[in-house]
Amino acid sequence: MALHRLSTTELARRIREGELTSSEALEYFIARVEKLDPPLNAVVVRRFDEARQRAREADEALARGEHWGPLHGVPMTVKETFEVAGWPTTAGVTDLAGHVPRQDADAIERLRAAGAVLFGKTNIPAYAGDLQSFNEIYGTTNNPWNPELTPGGSSGGAAAALAAGMTPLELGSDIGGSIRTPAAFCGVAGLKPSWRLIPTRGHIPGPPGALSTRDISVAGPMSRHVEDLELAMEILAGPDQDEGTGWRLQLPEPRHQQLESFRVAAWLDDPRCPVDRRIVEALEQLTGQLGQWGVAVDHEARPEGIGLSEAYDVYYQLLAGTMGVGLPPSLYQQMEEGATEAAPDDQGYRARFARGTTQSHADWLRANERRTVMRRQWRQFFQDHDVLLCPVVQTLPFSHRQTPGPDQRTLTVNGVDQPYMDILVWVGLAGAVYLPAATLPIGVSAEGLPLAVQIIGPYLEDRTVLRFARLLQERLEALPEPPLGG
Repeated sequence: MALHRLSTTELARRIREGELTSSEALEYFIARVEKLDPPLNAVVVRRFDEARQRAREADEALARGEHWGPLHGVPMTVKETFEVAGWPTTAGVTDLAGHVPRQDADAIERLRAAGAVLFGKTNIPAYAGDLQSFNEIYGTTNNPWNPELTPGGSSGGAAAALAAGMTPLELGSDIGGSIRTPAAFCGVAGLKPSWRLIPTRGHIPGPPGALSTRDISVAGPMSRHVEDLELAMEILAGPDQDEGTGWRLQLPEPRHQQLESFRVAAWLDDPRCPVDRRIVEALEQLTGQLGQWGVAVDHEARPEGIGLSEAYDVYYQLLAGTMGVGLPPSLYQQMEEGATEAAPDDQGYRARFARGTTQSHADWLRANERRTVMRRQWRQFFQDHDVLLCPVVQTLPFSHRQTPGPDQRTLTVNGVDQPYMDILVWVGLAGAVYLPAATLPIGVSAEGLPLAVQIIGPYLEDRTVLRFARLLQERLEALPEPPLGG
């Protein structure tokens, strides 16, 4: 029985109705990890015996007529950066090699309360700070479609494990495309939810023990099936323990239930960050197909006053400010020196990052005001449109490149070198302004690599984004198994 081809939703139903035991499902996925993971290096923390005990308890509970929740007995993995009590949570850095938390992250608590059986953690870059997944502790994760290529980052291990069918469901995080980019590179689905929809306490970074919520950063689900993202979001979403005393979550229902009813805007390419022709052609084919299905698609619509450059400038300043919090004193001093030494008109990534990480509170407040104006402009835009379709990133999965530093790397797109950090431009559209955005695979290139679309929707209307993605996935042909996922 090919359980890895089932959705998490269907897997949960079969366990709940006695067609399959939790122990059987767990052993199936453990066997796939042991068989398929050696060339991938995706599942880097393994707690199989602990999971087996939990699965036995889940089966015994069902036999007594107890039902823990919608994920009762379902095995799954989570990104290494989430604290799990008694499990190493290193964020891929040697400074935290001995960090073993005594308490679960809030999102982990909610998954466990829903009945999930956690059996491992997946790989990341150091401090979740790259669009690839490699670090000194766990090594490099490879892409199941081609091991010479990166699976993306920072939830790269999560996406690779999903694509190879080693886990049915994952918990990722995203501040700079860390759910959306690896989902695109590995041909799976992922949701960057509206900011603060899902609590992030217990995620590194910030530092271990931090209670505050980092700006822009979110936790979100990943799976091969959009219906699983819907299921997981309902489990994970809601105020944390402090704010839950004063308010309850009441998300709007999806705007439409039929694909043909959605009003779609399409932003498929831009001179600020030109997109690989193969991706643009796939997106044009997609929007053309939507038109044939009777969906209204507007290729000219843009939020008033917001261009890709303007959106990225605000995003990167706020992102750098967030990333600067918690830097070691020696590194922060380097950033201060870099900001001082950089010419005022230097717009290189090194200079911009140094200025952003050390900006004054007044500078941050001015950037935040620009963000607030943009959020109002997006709200106006989504009065006339339900979702925006655009690229996730401008490139297909690329070869591993771990040196030099990110600010000195380049990516070649349509024969032209771009700064490596421009991989943040398209994901940045939804980032600083807190909008929900999903990645959905839409096909495979002639070279056998996944192609994907980013679906952006109105703030706190995550259900609308997911409903559109699910309806679209139901119309599209499923991707084949990747070469290293058979």
